[in-house]
Amino acid sequence: MVLVDTSSGKEAANDGTIVDFRGDPVDKSRTGRWLAAGLILGTELSERICVMGISMNLVTYLVGNLHLPSSTAANTVTNFMGTLNLLGLLGGFVADARLGRYLTVAISASIAALGVTLLTLATSIPSMRPPPCGGDSRTQQQHCIEATGRQLALLYAGLYTTALGGGGIKSNVSGFGSDQFDPGDPKEGKAMIYFFNRFYFCISTGSLFAVTVLVYVQDNVGRGWGYGISAGTMVIAVAVLLCGTRLYRYKKPQGSPLTVIWRVLFLAWKNRSLPHPPDPSFLNEYHNAKVSHTHKFRCLDKAAILDDFAAADGNRNNPWVVSSVTQVEEVKLVAKLIPIWSTGILFWTIYSQMYTFTIEQATFMNRRIGSFVVPSGSFSFFLFLTILIFTSLNERLIVPMARNLTHNAAQGITSLQRIGVGLVFSAIAMGAAAIIEKQRREKSVRREDQISAFWLVPQFFLVGAGEAFAYVGQLEFFIREGPERMKSMSTGFFLSILSMGYFISSLLVSLVDKVTSGKWIRSNLDEAKLDNFYWMLCVLAVLNFLVFLGFANRHQYKAQLSYSNTDHDGREKELKSRNHGGIDDKEKKQGDEGKEGP
Repeated sequence: MVLVDTSSGKEAANDGTIVDFRGDPVDKSRTGRWLAAGLILGTELSERICVMGISMNLVTYLVGNLHLPSSTAANTVTNFMGTLNLLGLLGGFVADARLGRYLTVAISASIAALGVTLLTLATSIPSMRPPPCGGDSRTQQQHCIEATGRQLALLYAGLYTTALGGGGIKSNVSGFGSDQFDPGDPKEGKAMIYFFNRFYFCISTGSLFAVTVLVYVQDNVGRGWGYGISAGTMVIAVAVLLCGTRLYRYKKPQGSPLTVIWRVLFLAWKNRSLPHPPDPSFLNEYHNAKVSHTHKFRCLDKAAILDDFAAADGNRNNPWVVSSVTQVEEVKLVAKLIPIWSTGILFWTIYSQMYTFTIEQATFMNRRIGSFVVPSGSFSFFLFLTILIFTSLNERLIVPMARNLTHNAAQGITSLQRIGVGLVFSAIAMGAAAIIEKQRREKSVRREDQISAFWLVPQFFLVGAGEAFAYVGQLEFFIREGPERMKSMSTGFFLSILSMGYFISSLLVSLVDKVTSGKWIRSNLDEAKLDNFYWMLCVLAVLNFLVFLGFANRHQYKAQLSYSNTDHDGREKELKSRNHGGIDDKEKKQGDEGKEGP
């Protein structure tokens, strides 16, 4: 379950930034809630079907039909996924600064539909593929012609157009869905928490459909048919989204937090030669700050220094002349997230192997169940099945048990503990993958019977279990620990972790391929040493986990406030700090936050 701080939502409801499609104050009885949220979830479901239907089986098409080298094929997939998540930052910026979430989601879904349509054409037109290999595909005497740049152009155009649309959807659809609930209303606030569970369920359900039905259609009916179904699904999702226009609650664009961060950094650098004031209370808007002043990252305080020019009439309120303490402290909160952010990247590098080399391994293994041959890409079904199982177990079993053991009634298991468990699973998964790949290659080289592809299930299971912890833990960590007014930035941090994980995978594959002169990674896995690559990732995962422990033990959780409202005819509002209870004085509150580890 993803916990979301609702204070910013309450402020939005009160200051008139939540409106209906005409721009008027919302009528809660006619807008929002589950009907509107359900229409929005359909867009996310379609996005997952499209993206997973492409990524989970693309490597087999690139190697088997376009005859690209294995390393190039793997990098094409990870670069596509990395770009999609990176463009999520652009989508979030556009929505916050100008268009709003509804328009950004609608336009992005239309772009994604166009991208998958281009991909359908690229895989359907015969001239967009090289001729089949000559000779026996299992011997050394085959002759394969690699796809030309002209043949790849339409494919890449389709992939990156889809990435542009998918990034815009990914960064905004969850926020737009949560906008349909008023966190100030106890009933709707509770429903919003369950919305995120259903959102993650849609992600997993769409992924399962893609790796079973769509992958089978791609392998046995035709790539064009498989991608065509995805394109049709996205077109339907756009139509459904537009049909709900009158039902939605809209949050007016308030400006991007990236602009605030840039201004603070710019002003801190500009004022770098100015001395610090003798007391922090001399900083701009110190006494009206919504975030307590801290002494960490003091260099950023210079952005809020009131020199003669900044103190002049009209300049004090100009954000390009002087920042407020609130803005500076919000940037400090973002800076505190960077260490945990950096150690979360490698998990997604390991996760990306489930899209690439693990799928390619399956093509060299026995995939038969009786007379039925399971498509290679469909083995990722076990990845998403494990995610669904562990997501359910987290809510119903693991978290309740953790609450009893840790006496943490709010969370049971903290976000950093979730991330740590996910990192451990990823390291074990790569060790298991290396052992299985070595056994597979040795049996194949000795011309013995192929081992069953179901031996890949353990690594899918371990990575899937790791994702169930790491995904929720990272998203929850950035949402809870980020600034209250920068929730979209928190989501952007999470998307950037995924993006960097995929790009680091591409970098590692390229470096390993160059350093080993192509001995570890080859199109014919029987001649490669893929197990060495997996062991390298295992060692890196262990080292990364140790670094994570150091950062996690030093991290100081931000105080979280919970509200409980009762009616007046005796209605009262109780404010409790989830960490230590209410503290009146701002400076004391910041100083008394306990130093909590993971």
